[in-house]
Amino acid sequence: AASSVEEYVECTKLLTDEDTISAFEINVSCPNVKEGGLEFGNDKKAVAKITEEVKKVSTKPVFIKLSPNVSRISEFALAAKEAGADAVSAINTLVGTAFDIMTRKPKIKNITGGLSGPAIKPVALAKVLEIRRNVDIPIIGIGGIFSWQDAVEFMIAGASAFQLGTVNFVHPNISETMINDLILYCEKMKIASLKNLTGSFIL
Repeated sequence: AASSVEEYVECTKLLTDEDTISAFEINVSCPNVKEGGLEFGNDKKAVAKITEEVKKVSTKPVFIKLSPNVSRISEFALAAKEAGADAVSAINTLVGTAFDIMTRKPKIKNITGGLSGPAIKPVALAKVLEIRRNVDIPIIGIGGIFSWQDAVEFMIAGASAFQLGTVNFVHPNISETMINDLILYCEKMKIASLKNLTGSFIL
């Protein structure tokens, strides 16, 4: 994340030649300080500009992590694609808050914060499905994946890959067990490859 287009570019320049880095995931869901704090991720032109400028200096694939706090996420995925993105990640956290009922003050210092975990999974699935149905670009599914079944749902909705976040705090070794479970699922369902699941929804 960065607070200006220049920061995104500078960070990419510094890291692009590192052998241990395979790709860049660019988080555009952060405030644009120069524009009064408006999130880059809520501005299609800004998403396109960041993507275009980062691609100019990157020697690695570039993935754009999209904000779910928009009405049509597929329009932002299209903006990223047309600017050269190799894939999009969906979704980032949802905006949320909470209050202390005794003091009536927000429990979060910044008043609002990012909500993640199982609560956002249905929203994330819907956003992935929307992108898949409207934009031809690889999708990395994110949002509330706590089991191999969740991962399969994301792939059916259109994800080519998926990320695990919150669940790692609960089950640190879940990546290993999930891979084994996915293999068993494919064998049981006679699926030759996980990639055959991507976008296999029946509506």
